[in-house]
Amino acid sequence: MDISNKVVIVTGGGNGLGRELVLNLLKQNCNVVAVDINIEALNQTLQLAKNNAHSLMISQTDITDSEAINQMIQKTLLRFGTIDGVINNAGIIQPFRRIRDLDAKVIERVFNINFMGTLNLIKALLPTLYTRPQAHIVNISSMGGFLPVPGQAIYGASKAAVKILSEALRAELQGTEIGVTTVFPGALYTNIKANSGLKADAGAGTEGHAPSAAFSPARAAKMIIYAMQHNKAQLYIGKDAESMNLLYRLNPNMATKLITNKIAHNMEQPIAEMVP
Repeated sequence: MDISNKVVIVTGGGNGLGRELVLNLLKQNCNVVAVDINIEALNQTLQLAKNNAHSLMISQTDITDSEAINQMIQKTLLRFGTIDGVINNAGIIQPFRRIRDLDAKVIERVFNINFMGTLNLIKALLPTLYTRPQAHIVNISSMGGFLPVPGQAIYGASKAAVKILSEALRAELQGTEIGVTTVFPGALYTNIKANSGLKADAGAGTEGHAPSAAFSPARAAKMIIYAMQHNKAQLYIGKDAESMNLLYRLNPNMATKLITNKIAHNMEQPIAEMVP
């Protein structure tokens, strides 16, 4: 999709990867709606937009609330006249705990934001996207969406659901002008821990790593927008995501052992103790 003069919604646009996506799109002459639950973060994104701020609309919206989504869409249509695309970037992780130790409310919150929020927005936008000469949907899954990560099982399950949703949606939309891209980031240096309500040392699955060990959000944003422009079906960000995807396809047991050993220090007890 040619993004010039298009209108694109970016969820989680208040910080991290979402903010970089917003700023990058604006630089490419795109009209952007930055959606986030954190209004202070959105105002910071607006300030960073500088000379492109006239092409940016910010919206404090809870993506788990269907009515709030509908209101945001109506305000977008009033401001820009149409909507051509969406990047479903908003998401949270879980505390690094075994499934047996996770509170039901935590499980529900992770799924509501990561999966239902993505689905709610897609469902609400499809009628408008069908009317556009070109349109595109980008859904951010995760390396944890195709590779099991002990201690992040619910986060991974929610991102696996995003993966299947995206791939099925792309299949359903064949023959239309709506493209769908699924993104699988590896380690990204973001503040997803804080946004998930976790302490800085709580562990972050495949995101939230230190700068020396992770892919920068700015670089990731450029790759995602390129994939959107060229209607790529899938995008793996980082050598870790690319290599683990290949290894998991060839040898699932080896890949699982490797990732288990790598993240064992994040667990409250050694990984070996959770295996019967």
